[in-house]
Amino acid sequence: MTRDLFARHRAVLPDWLALYYEDPLEITHGEGRHVWDAAGNKYLDFFGGILTTMTAHALPEVTKAVAEQAGRIIHSSTLYLDRPMVELAERVAHLSGIPDARVFFTTSGTEANDTALLLATAYRRSNAILAMRNSYHGRSFGAVGITGNRGWSPTSLSPLQTLYVHGGVRSRGPYAHLDDREFVDACVADLKDLLGHTRVPAALIAEPVQGVGGFTSPPDGLYAAFREVLHERGVLWISDEVQTGWGRTGEHFWGWQAHGRNGPPDIVTFAKGIGNGMSIGGVVARAEIMNCLDANSISTFGGTQVTMAAGLANLSYLLEHDLQGNARRVGGLLIERLRAVAAQVPHVREVRGRGLMIGVELTRPGTDEAAPDAASAVLEEARAGGLLVGKGGGHDTSVLRVAPPMSLTVAEAEEGAAILERALRSI
Repeated sequence: MTRDLFARHRAVLPDWLALYYEDPLEITHGEGRHVWDAAGNKYLDFFGGILTTMTAHALPEVTKAVAEQAGRIIHSSTLYLDRPMVELAERVAHLSGIPDARVFFTTSGTEANDTALLLATAYRRSNAILAMRNSYHGRSFGAVGITGNRGWSPTSLSPLQTLYVHGGVRSRGPYAHLDDREFVDACVADLKDLLGHTRVPAALIAEPVQGVGGFTSPPDGLYAAFREVLHERGVLWISDEVQTGWGRTGEHFWGWQAHGRNGPPDIVTFAKGIGNGMSIGGVVARAEIMNCLDANSISTFGGTQVTMAAGLANLSYLLEHDLQGNARRVGGLLIERLRAVAAQVPHVREVRGRGLMIGVELTRPGTDEAAPDAASAVLEEARAGGLLVGKGGGHDTSVLRVAPPMSLTVAEAEEGAAILERALRSI
């Protein structure tokens, strides 16, 4: 049955629509931190639909909210008052840390980042954007134009002039040998030099922890130091929290808070986990920025009642059960467990991350050369052992991405680590 579905998939869908595994997997249902495939095999899910199933599969509070709302009305568009949208916007605005915040809902992180770029370029009257090397911000024409990861950038054409900045990757590149303070100073000096050779850009967009890039991040405070330079020139700071938001990093509710010495970003984008699988994205910005557009705009599907009901229920569950604290505690145990394993596996160059956002970088033993074949082999072995993980990375896809639902238990973390250990040792 799966082979037949795979053949049908290949016959009608694009070749570039990537699938994991040599024998692709059809997931039919899930519960908690587990999913099942069409053959009845059970897996511990350490990827959550690309960090989207944030709390748990088939979370009763969310499914009940969706069903009840669907029984009333599913959709009406932003042309009409929408109570669930207003209620979720109020909560997100309060949690954002941005003063006088306004919220606009979209259907994805890609669309959220495109909206942020629209706002920033209109507000600053400039189409120049600063972005980070190794970054990923979505698959739209605009988002691809600011993506600093060749594997996810299919065209050099763009409506934007993009300038790439050092700093998103701590352990590679020309400043990797420096200590944290020297690293930040060198990146700030590079930024100043870059700005001396170009017109003043509209904004810097950055992921506090780069997702597709392999869960890499700079030392705490880098973007705060950048902001001092940017603020002098009126350049906005956009924090892409599509993967880092809602407490996944454990230490903070938003990734930008590790860089918050000089205040919150001007714009925050979010998506993925807030809907727990429902299509929710959005932008938070100061009112003067959000209201700068001088033409009409709506969203047909952004903020629709059924997705907003899911978001409200999911956010309430996350806060009431302190899933941020759980990500910090259980994630810390999982990282240490994986680092102990890595010390005995020559292919593992580094285990990095925060909370339940962990990257395991594989290289050819004794070198810094990426090992994508090894990453693919571990992915397959982990699946055979009953564990699903993701892949990512910059110059090549050789980082295992571990990001379970944030309700992960200690026992499940130990189980997953044991399966991943066997998979790593198999190479």
